[in-house]
Amino acid sequence: MTRQHLSGELSVLLGQLQAAATTDVSGRDIWSLRHAAETAPVSSLGWVTLRALGLADQLCWDSLNRGDTAAFCRQASVGAALYDFGVLAGLLRES
Repeated sequence: MTRQHLSGELSVLLGQLQAAATTDVSGRDIWSLRHAAETAPVSSLGWVTLRALGLADQLCWDSLNRGDTAAFCRQASVGAALYDFGVLAGLLRES
């Protein structure tokens, strides 16, 4: 995959996660990661993906604690897509 393909796909997934964010703070954190995905070298995309997974996990737990199952489902779906993309693109190791 080209750098443009990797960063573009990661940016799209981060945009979906940002749309599923439930607080301004998490939305800004995801925006920062999206910016990094679009501007950082390919060698940094694994870190961006890993950080995005951490934010997705945090969002999911926050939604569960609030009893917001709809938000949880959206966030978990994007988190799963981020993980799959990261593994298939060689940015993450499968665990």
